[in-house]
Amino acid sequence: MFHYLWSPWRMKYIQKTKQDQGCVFCEALKQPDGTGNLIIFRGEKTFTILNRYPYTSGHLMVVPFQHTAILSSLDPSDRADMIEMVNRAILVLKEVYGPQGFNVGMNIGESAGAGIADHIHIHIVPRWNGDTNFMSTVGGVRVLPEELEESYVRLKDMWDKLRV
Repeated sequence: MFHYLWSPWRMKYIQKTKQDQGCVFCEALKQPDGTGNLIIFRGEKTFTILNRYPYTSGHLMVVPFQHTAILSSLDPSDRADMIEMVNRAILVLKEVYGPQGFNVGMNIGESAGAGIADHIHIHIVPRWNGDTNFMSTVGGVRVLPEELEESYVRLKDMWDKLRV
């Protein structure tokens, strides 16, 4: 038995991204870290950033510094660093939000749903039992109980405290 999760409200974001100039991840890297660029942590080869258009509070992304759309073009050490960063993100999200599960994945290519297809990244989305309700199902609206700036501060504080 298959269940489908539809998110038609994201199309406006996807279409907007296509019209923007430059890579949003590369542009974020040029700014000082904080609520302006939403970068939680910069590692040696990757960084973790809060999604500006989240599915849930705490929706993070792990992004390599190298601008590429092709996973195989990254060095094995870059790919390994991405997974280690995902692991750390999950530990931080467990501490801050206490979710019962996670969606972790990549949309590689525009046809696969990548809103930012030219710079590969991994999504980490915290999930709770029953977190899909009539608002998103019927109204096409996500209710996020926390502002991005508050999410940023909570996640950044825990990231700095949690040593993995």
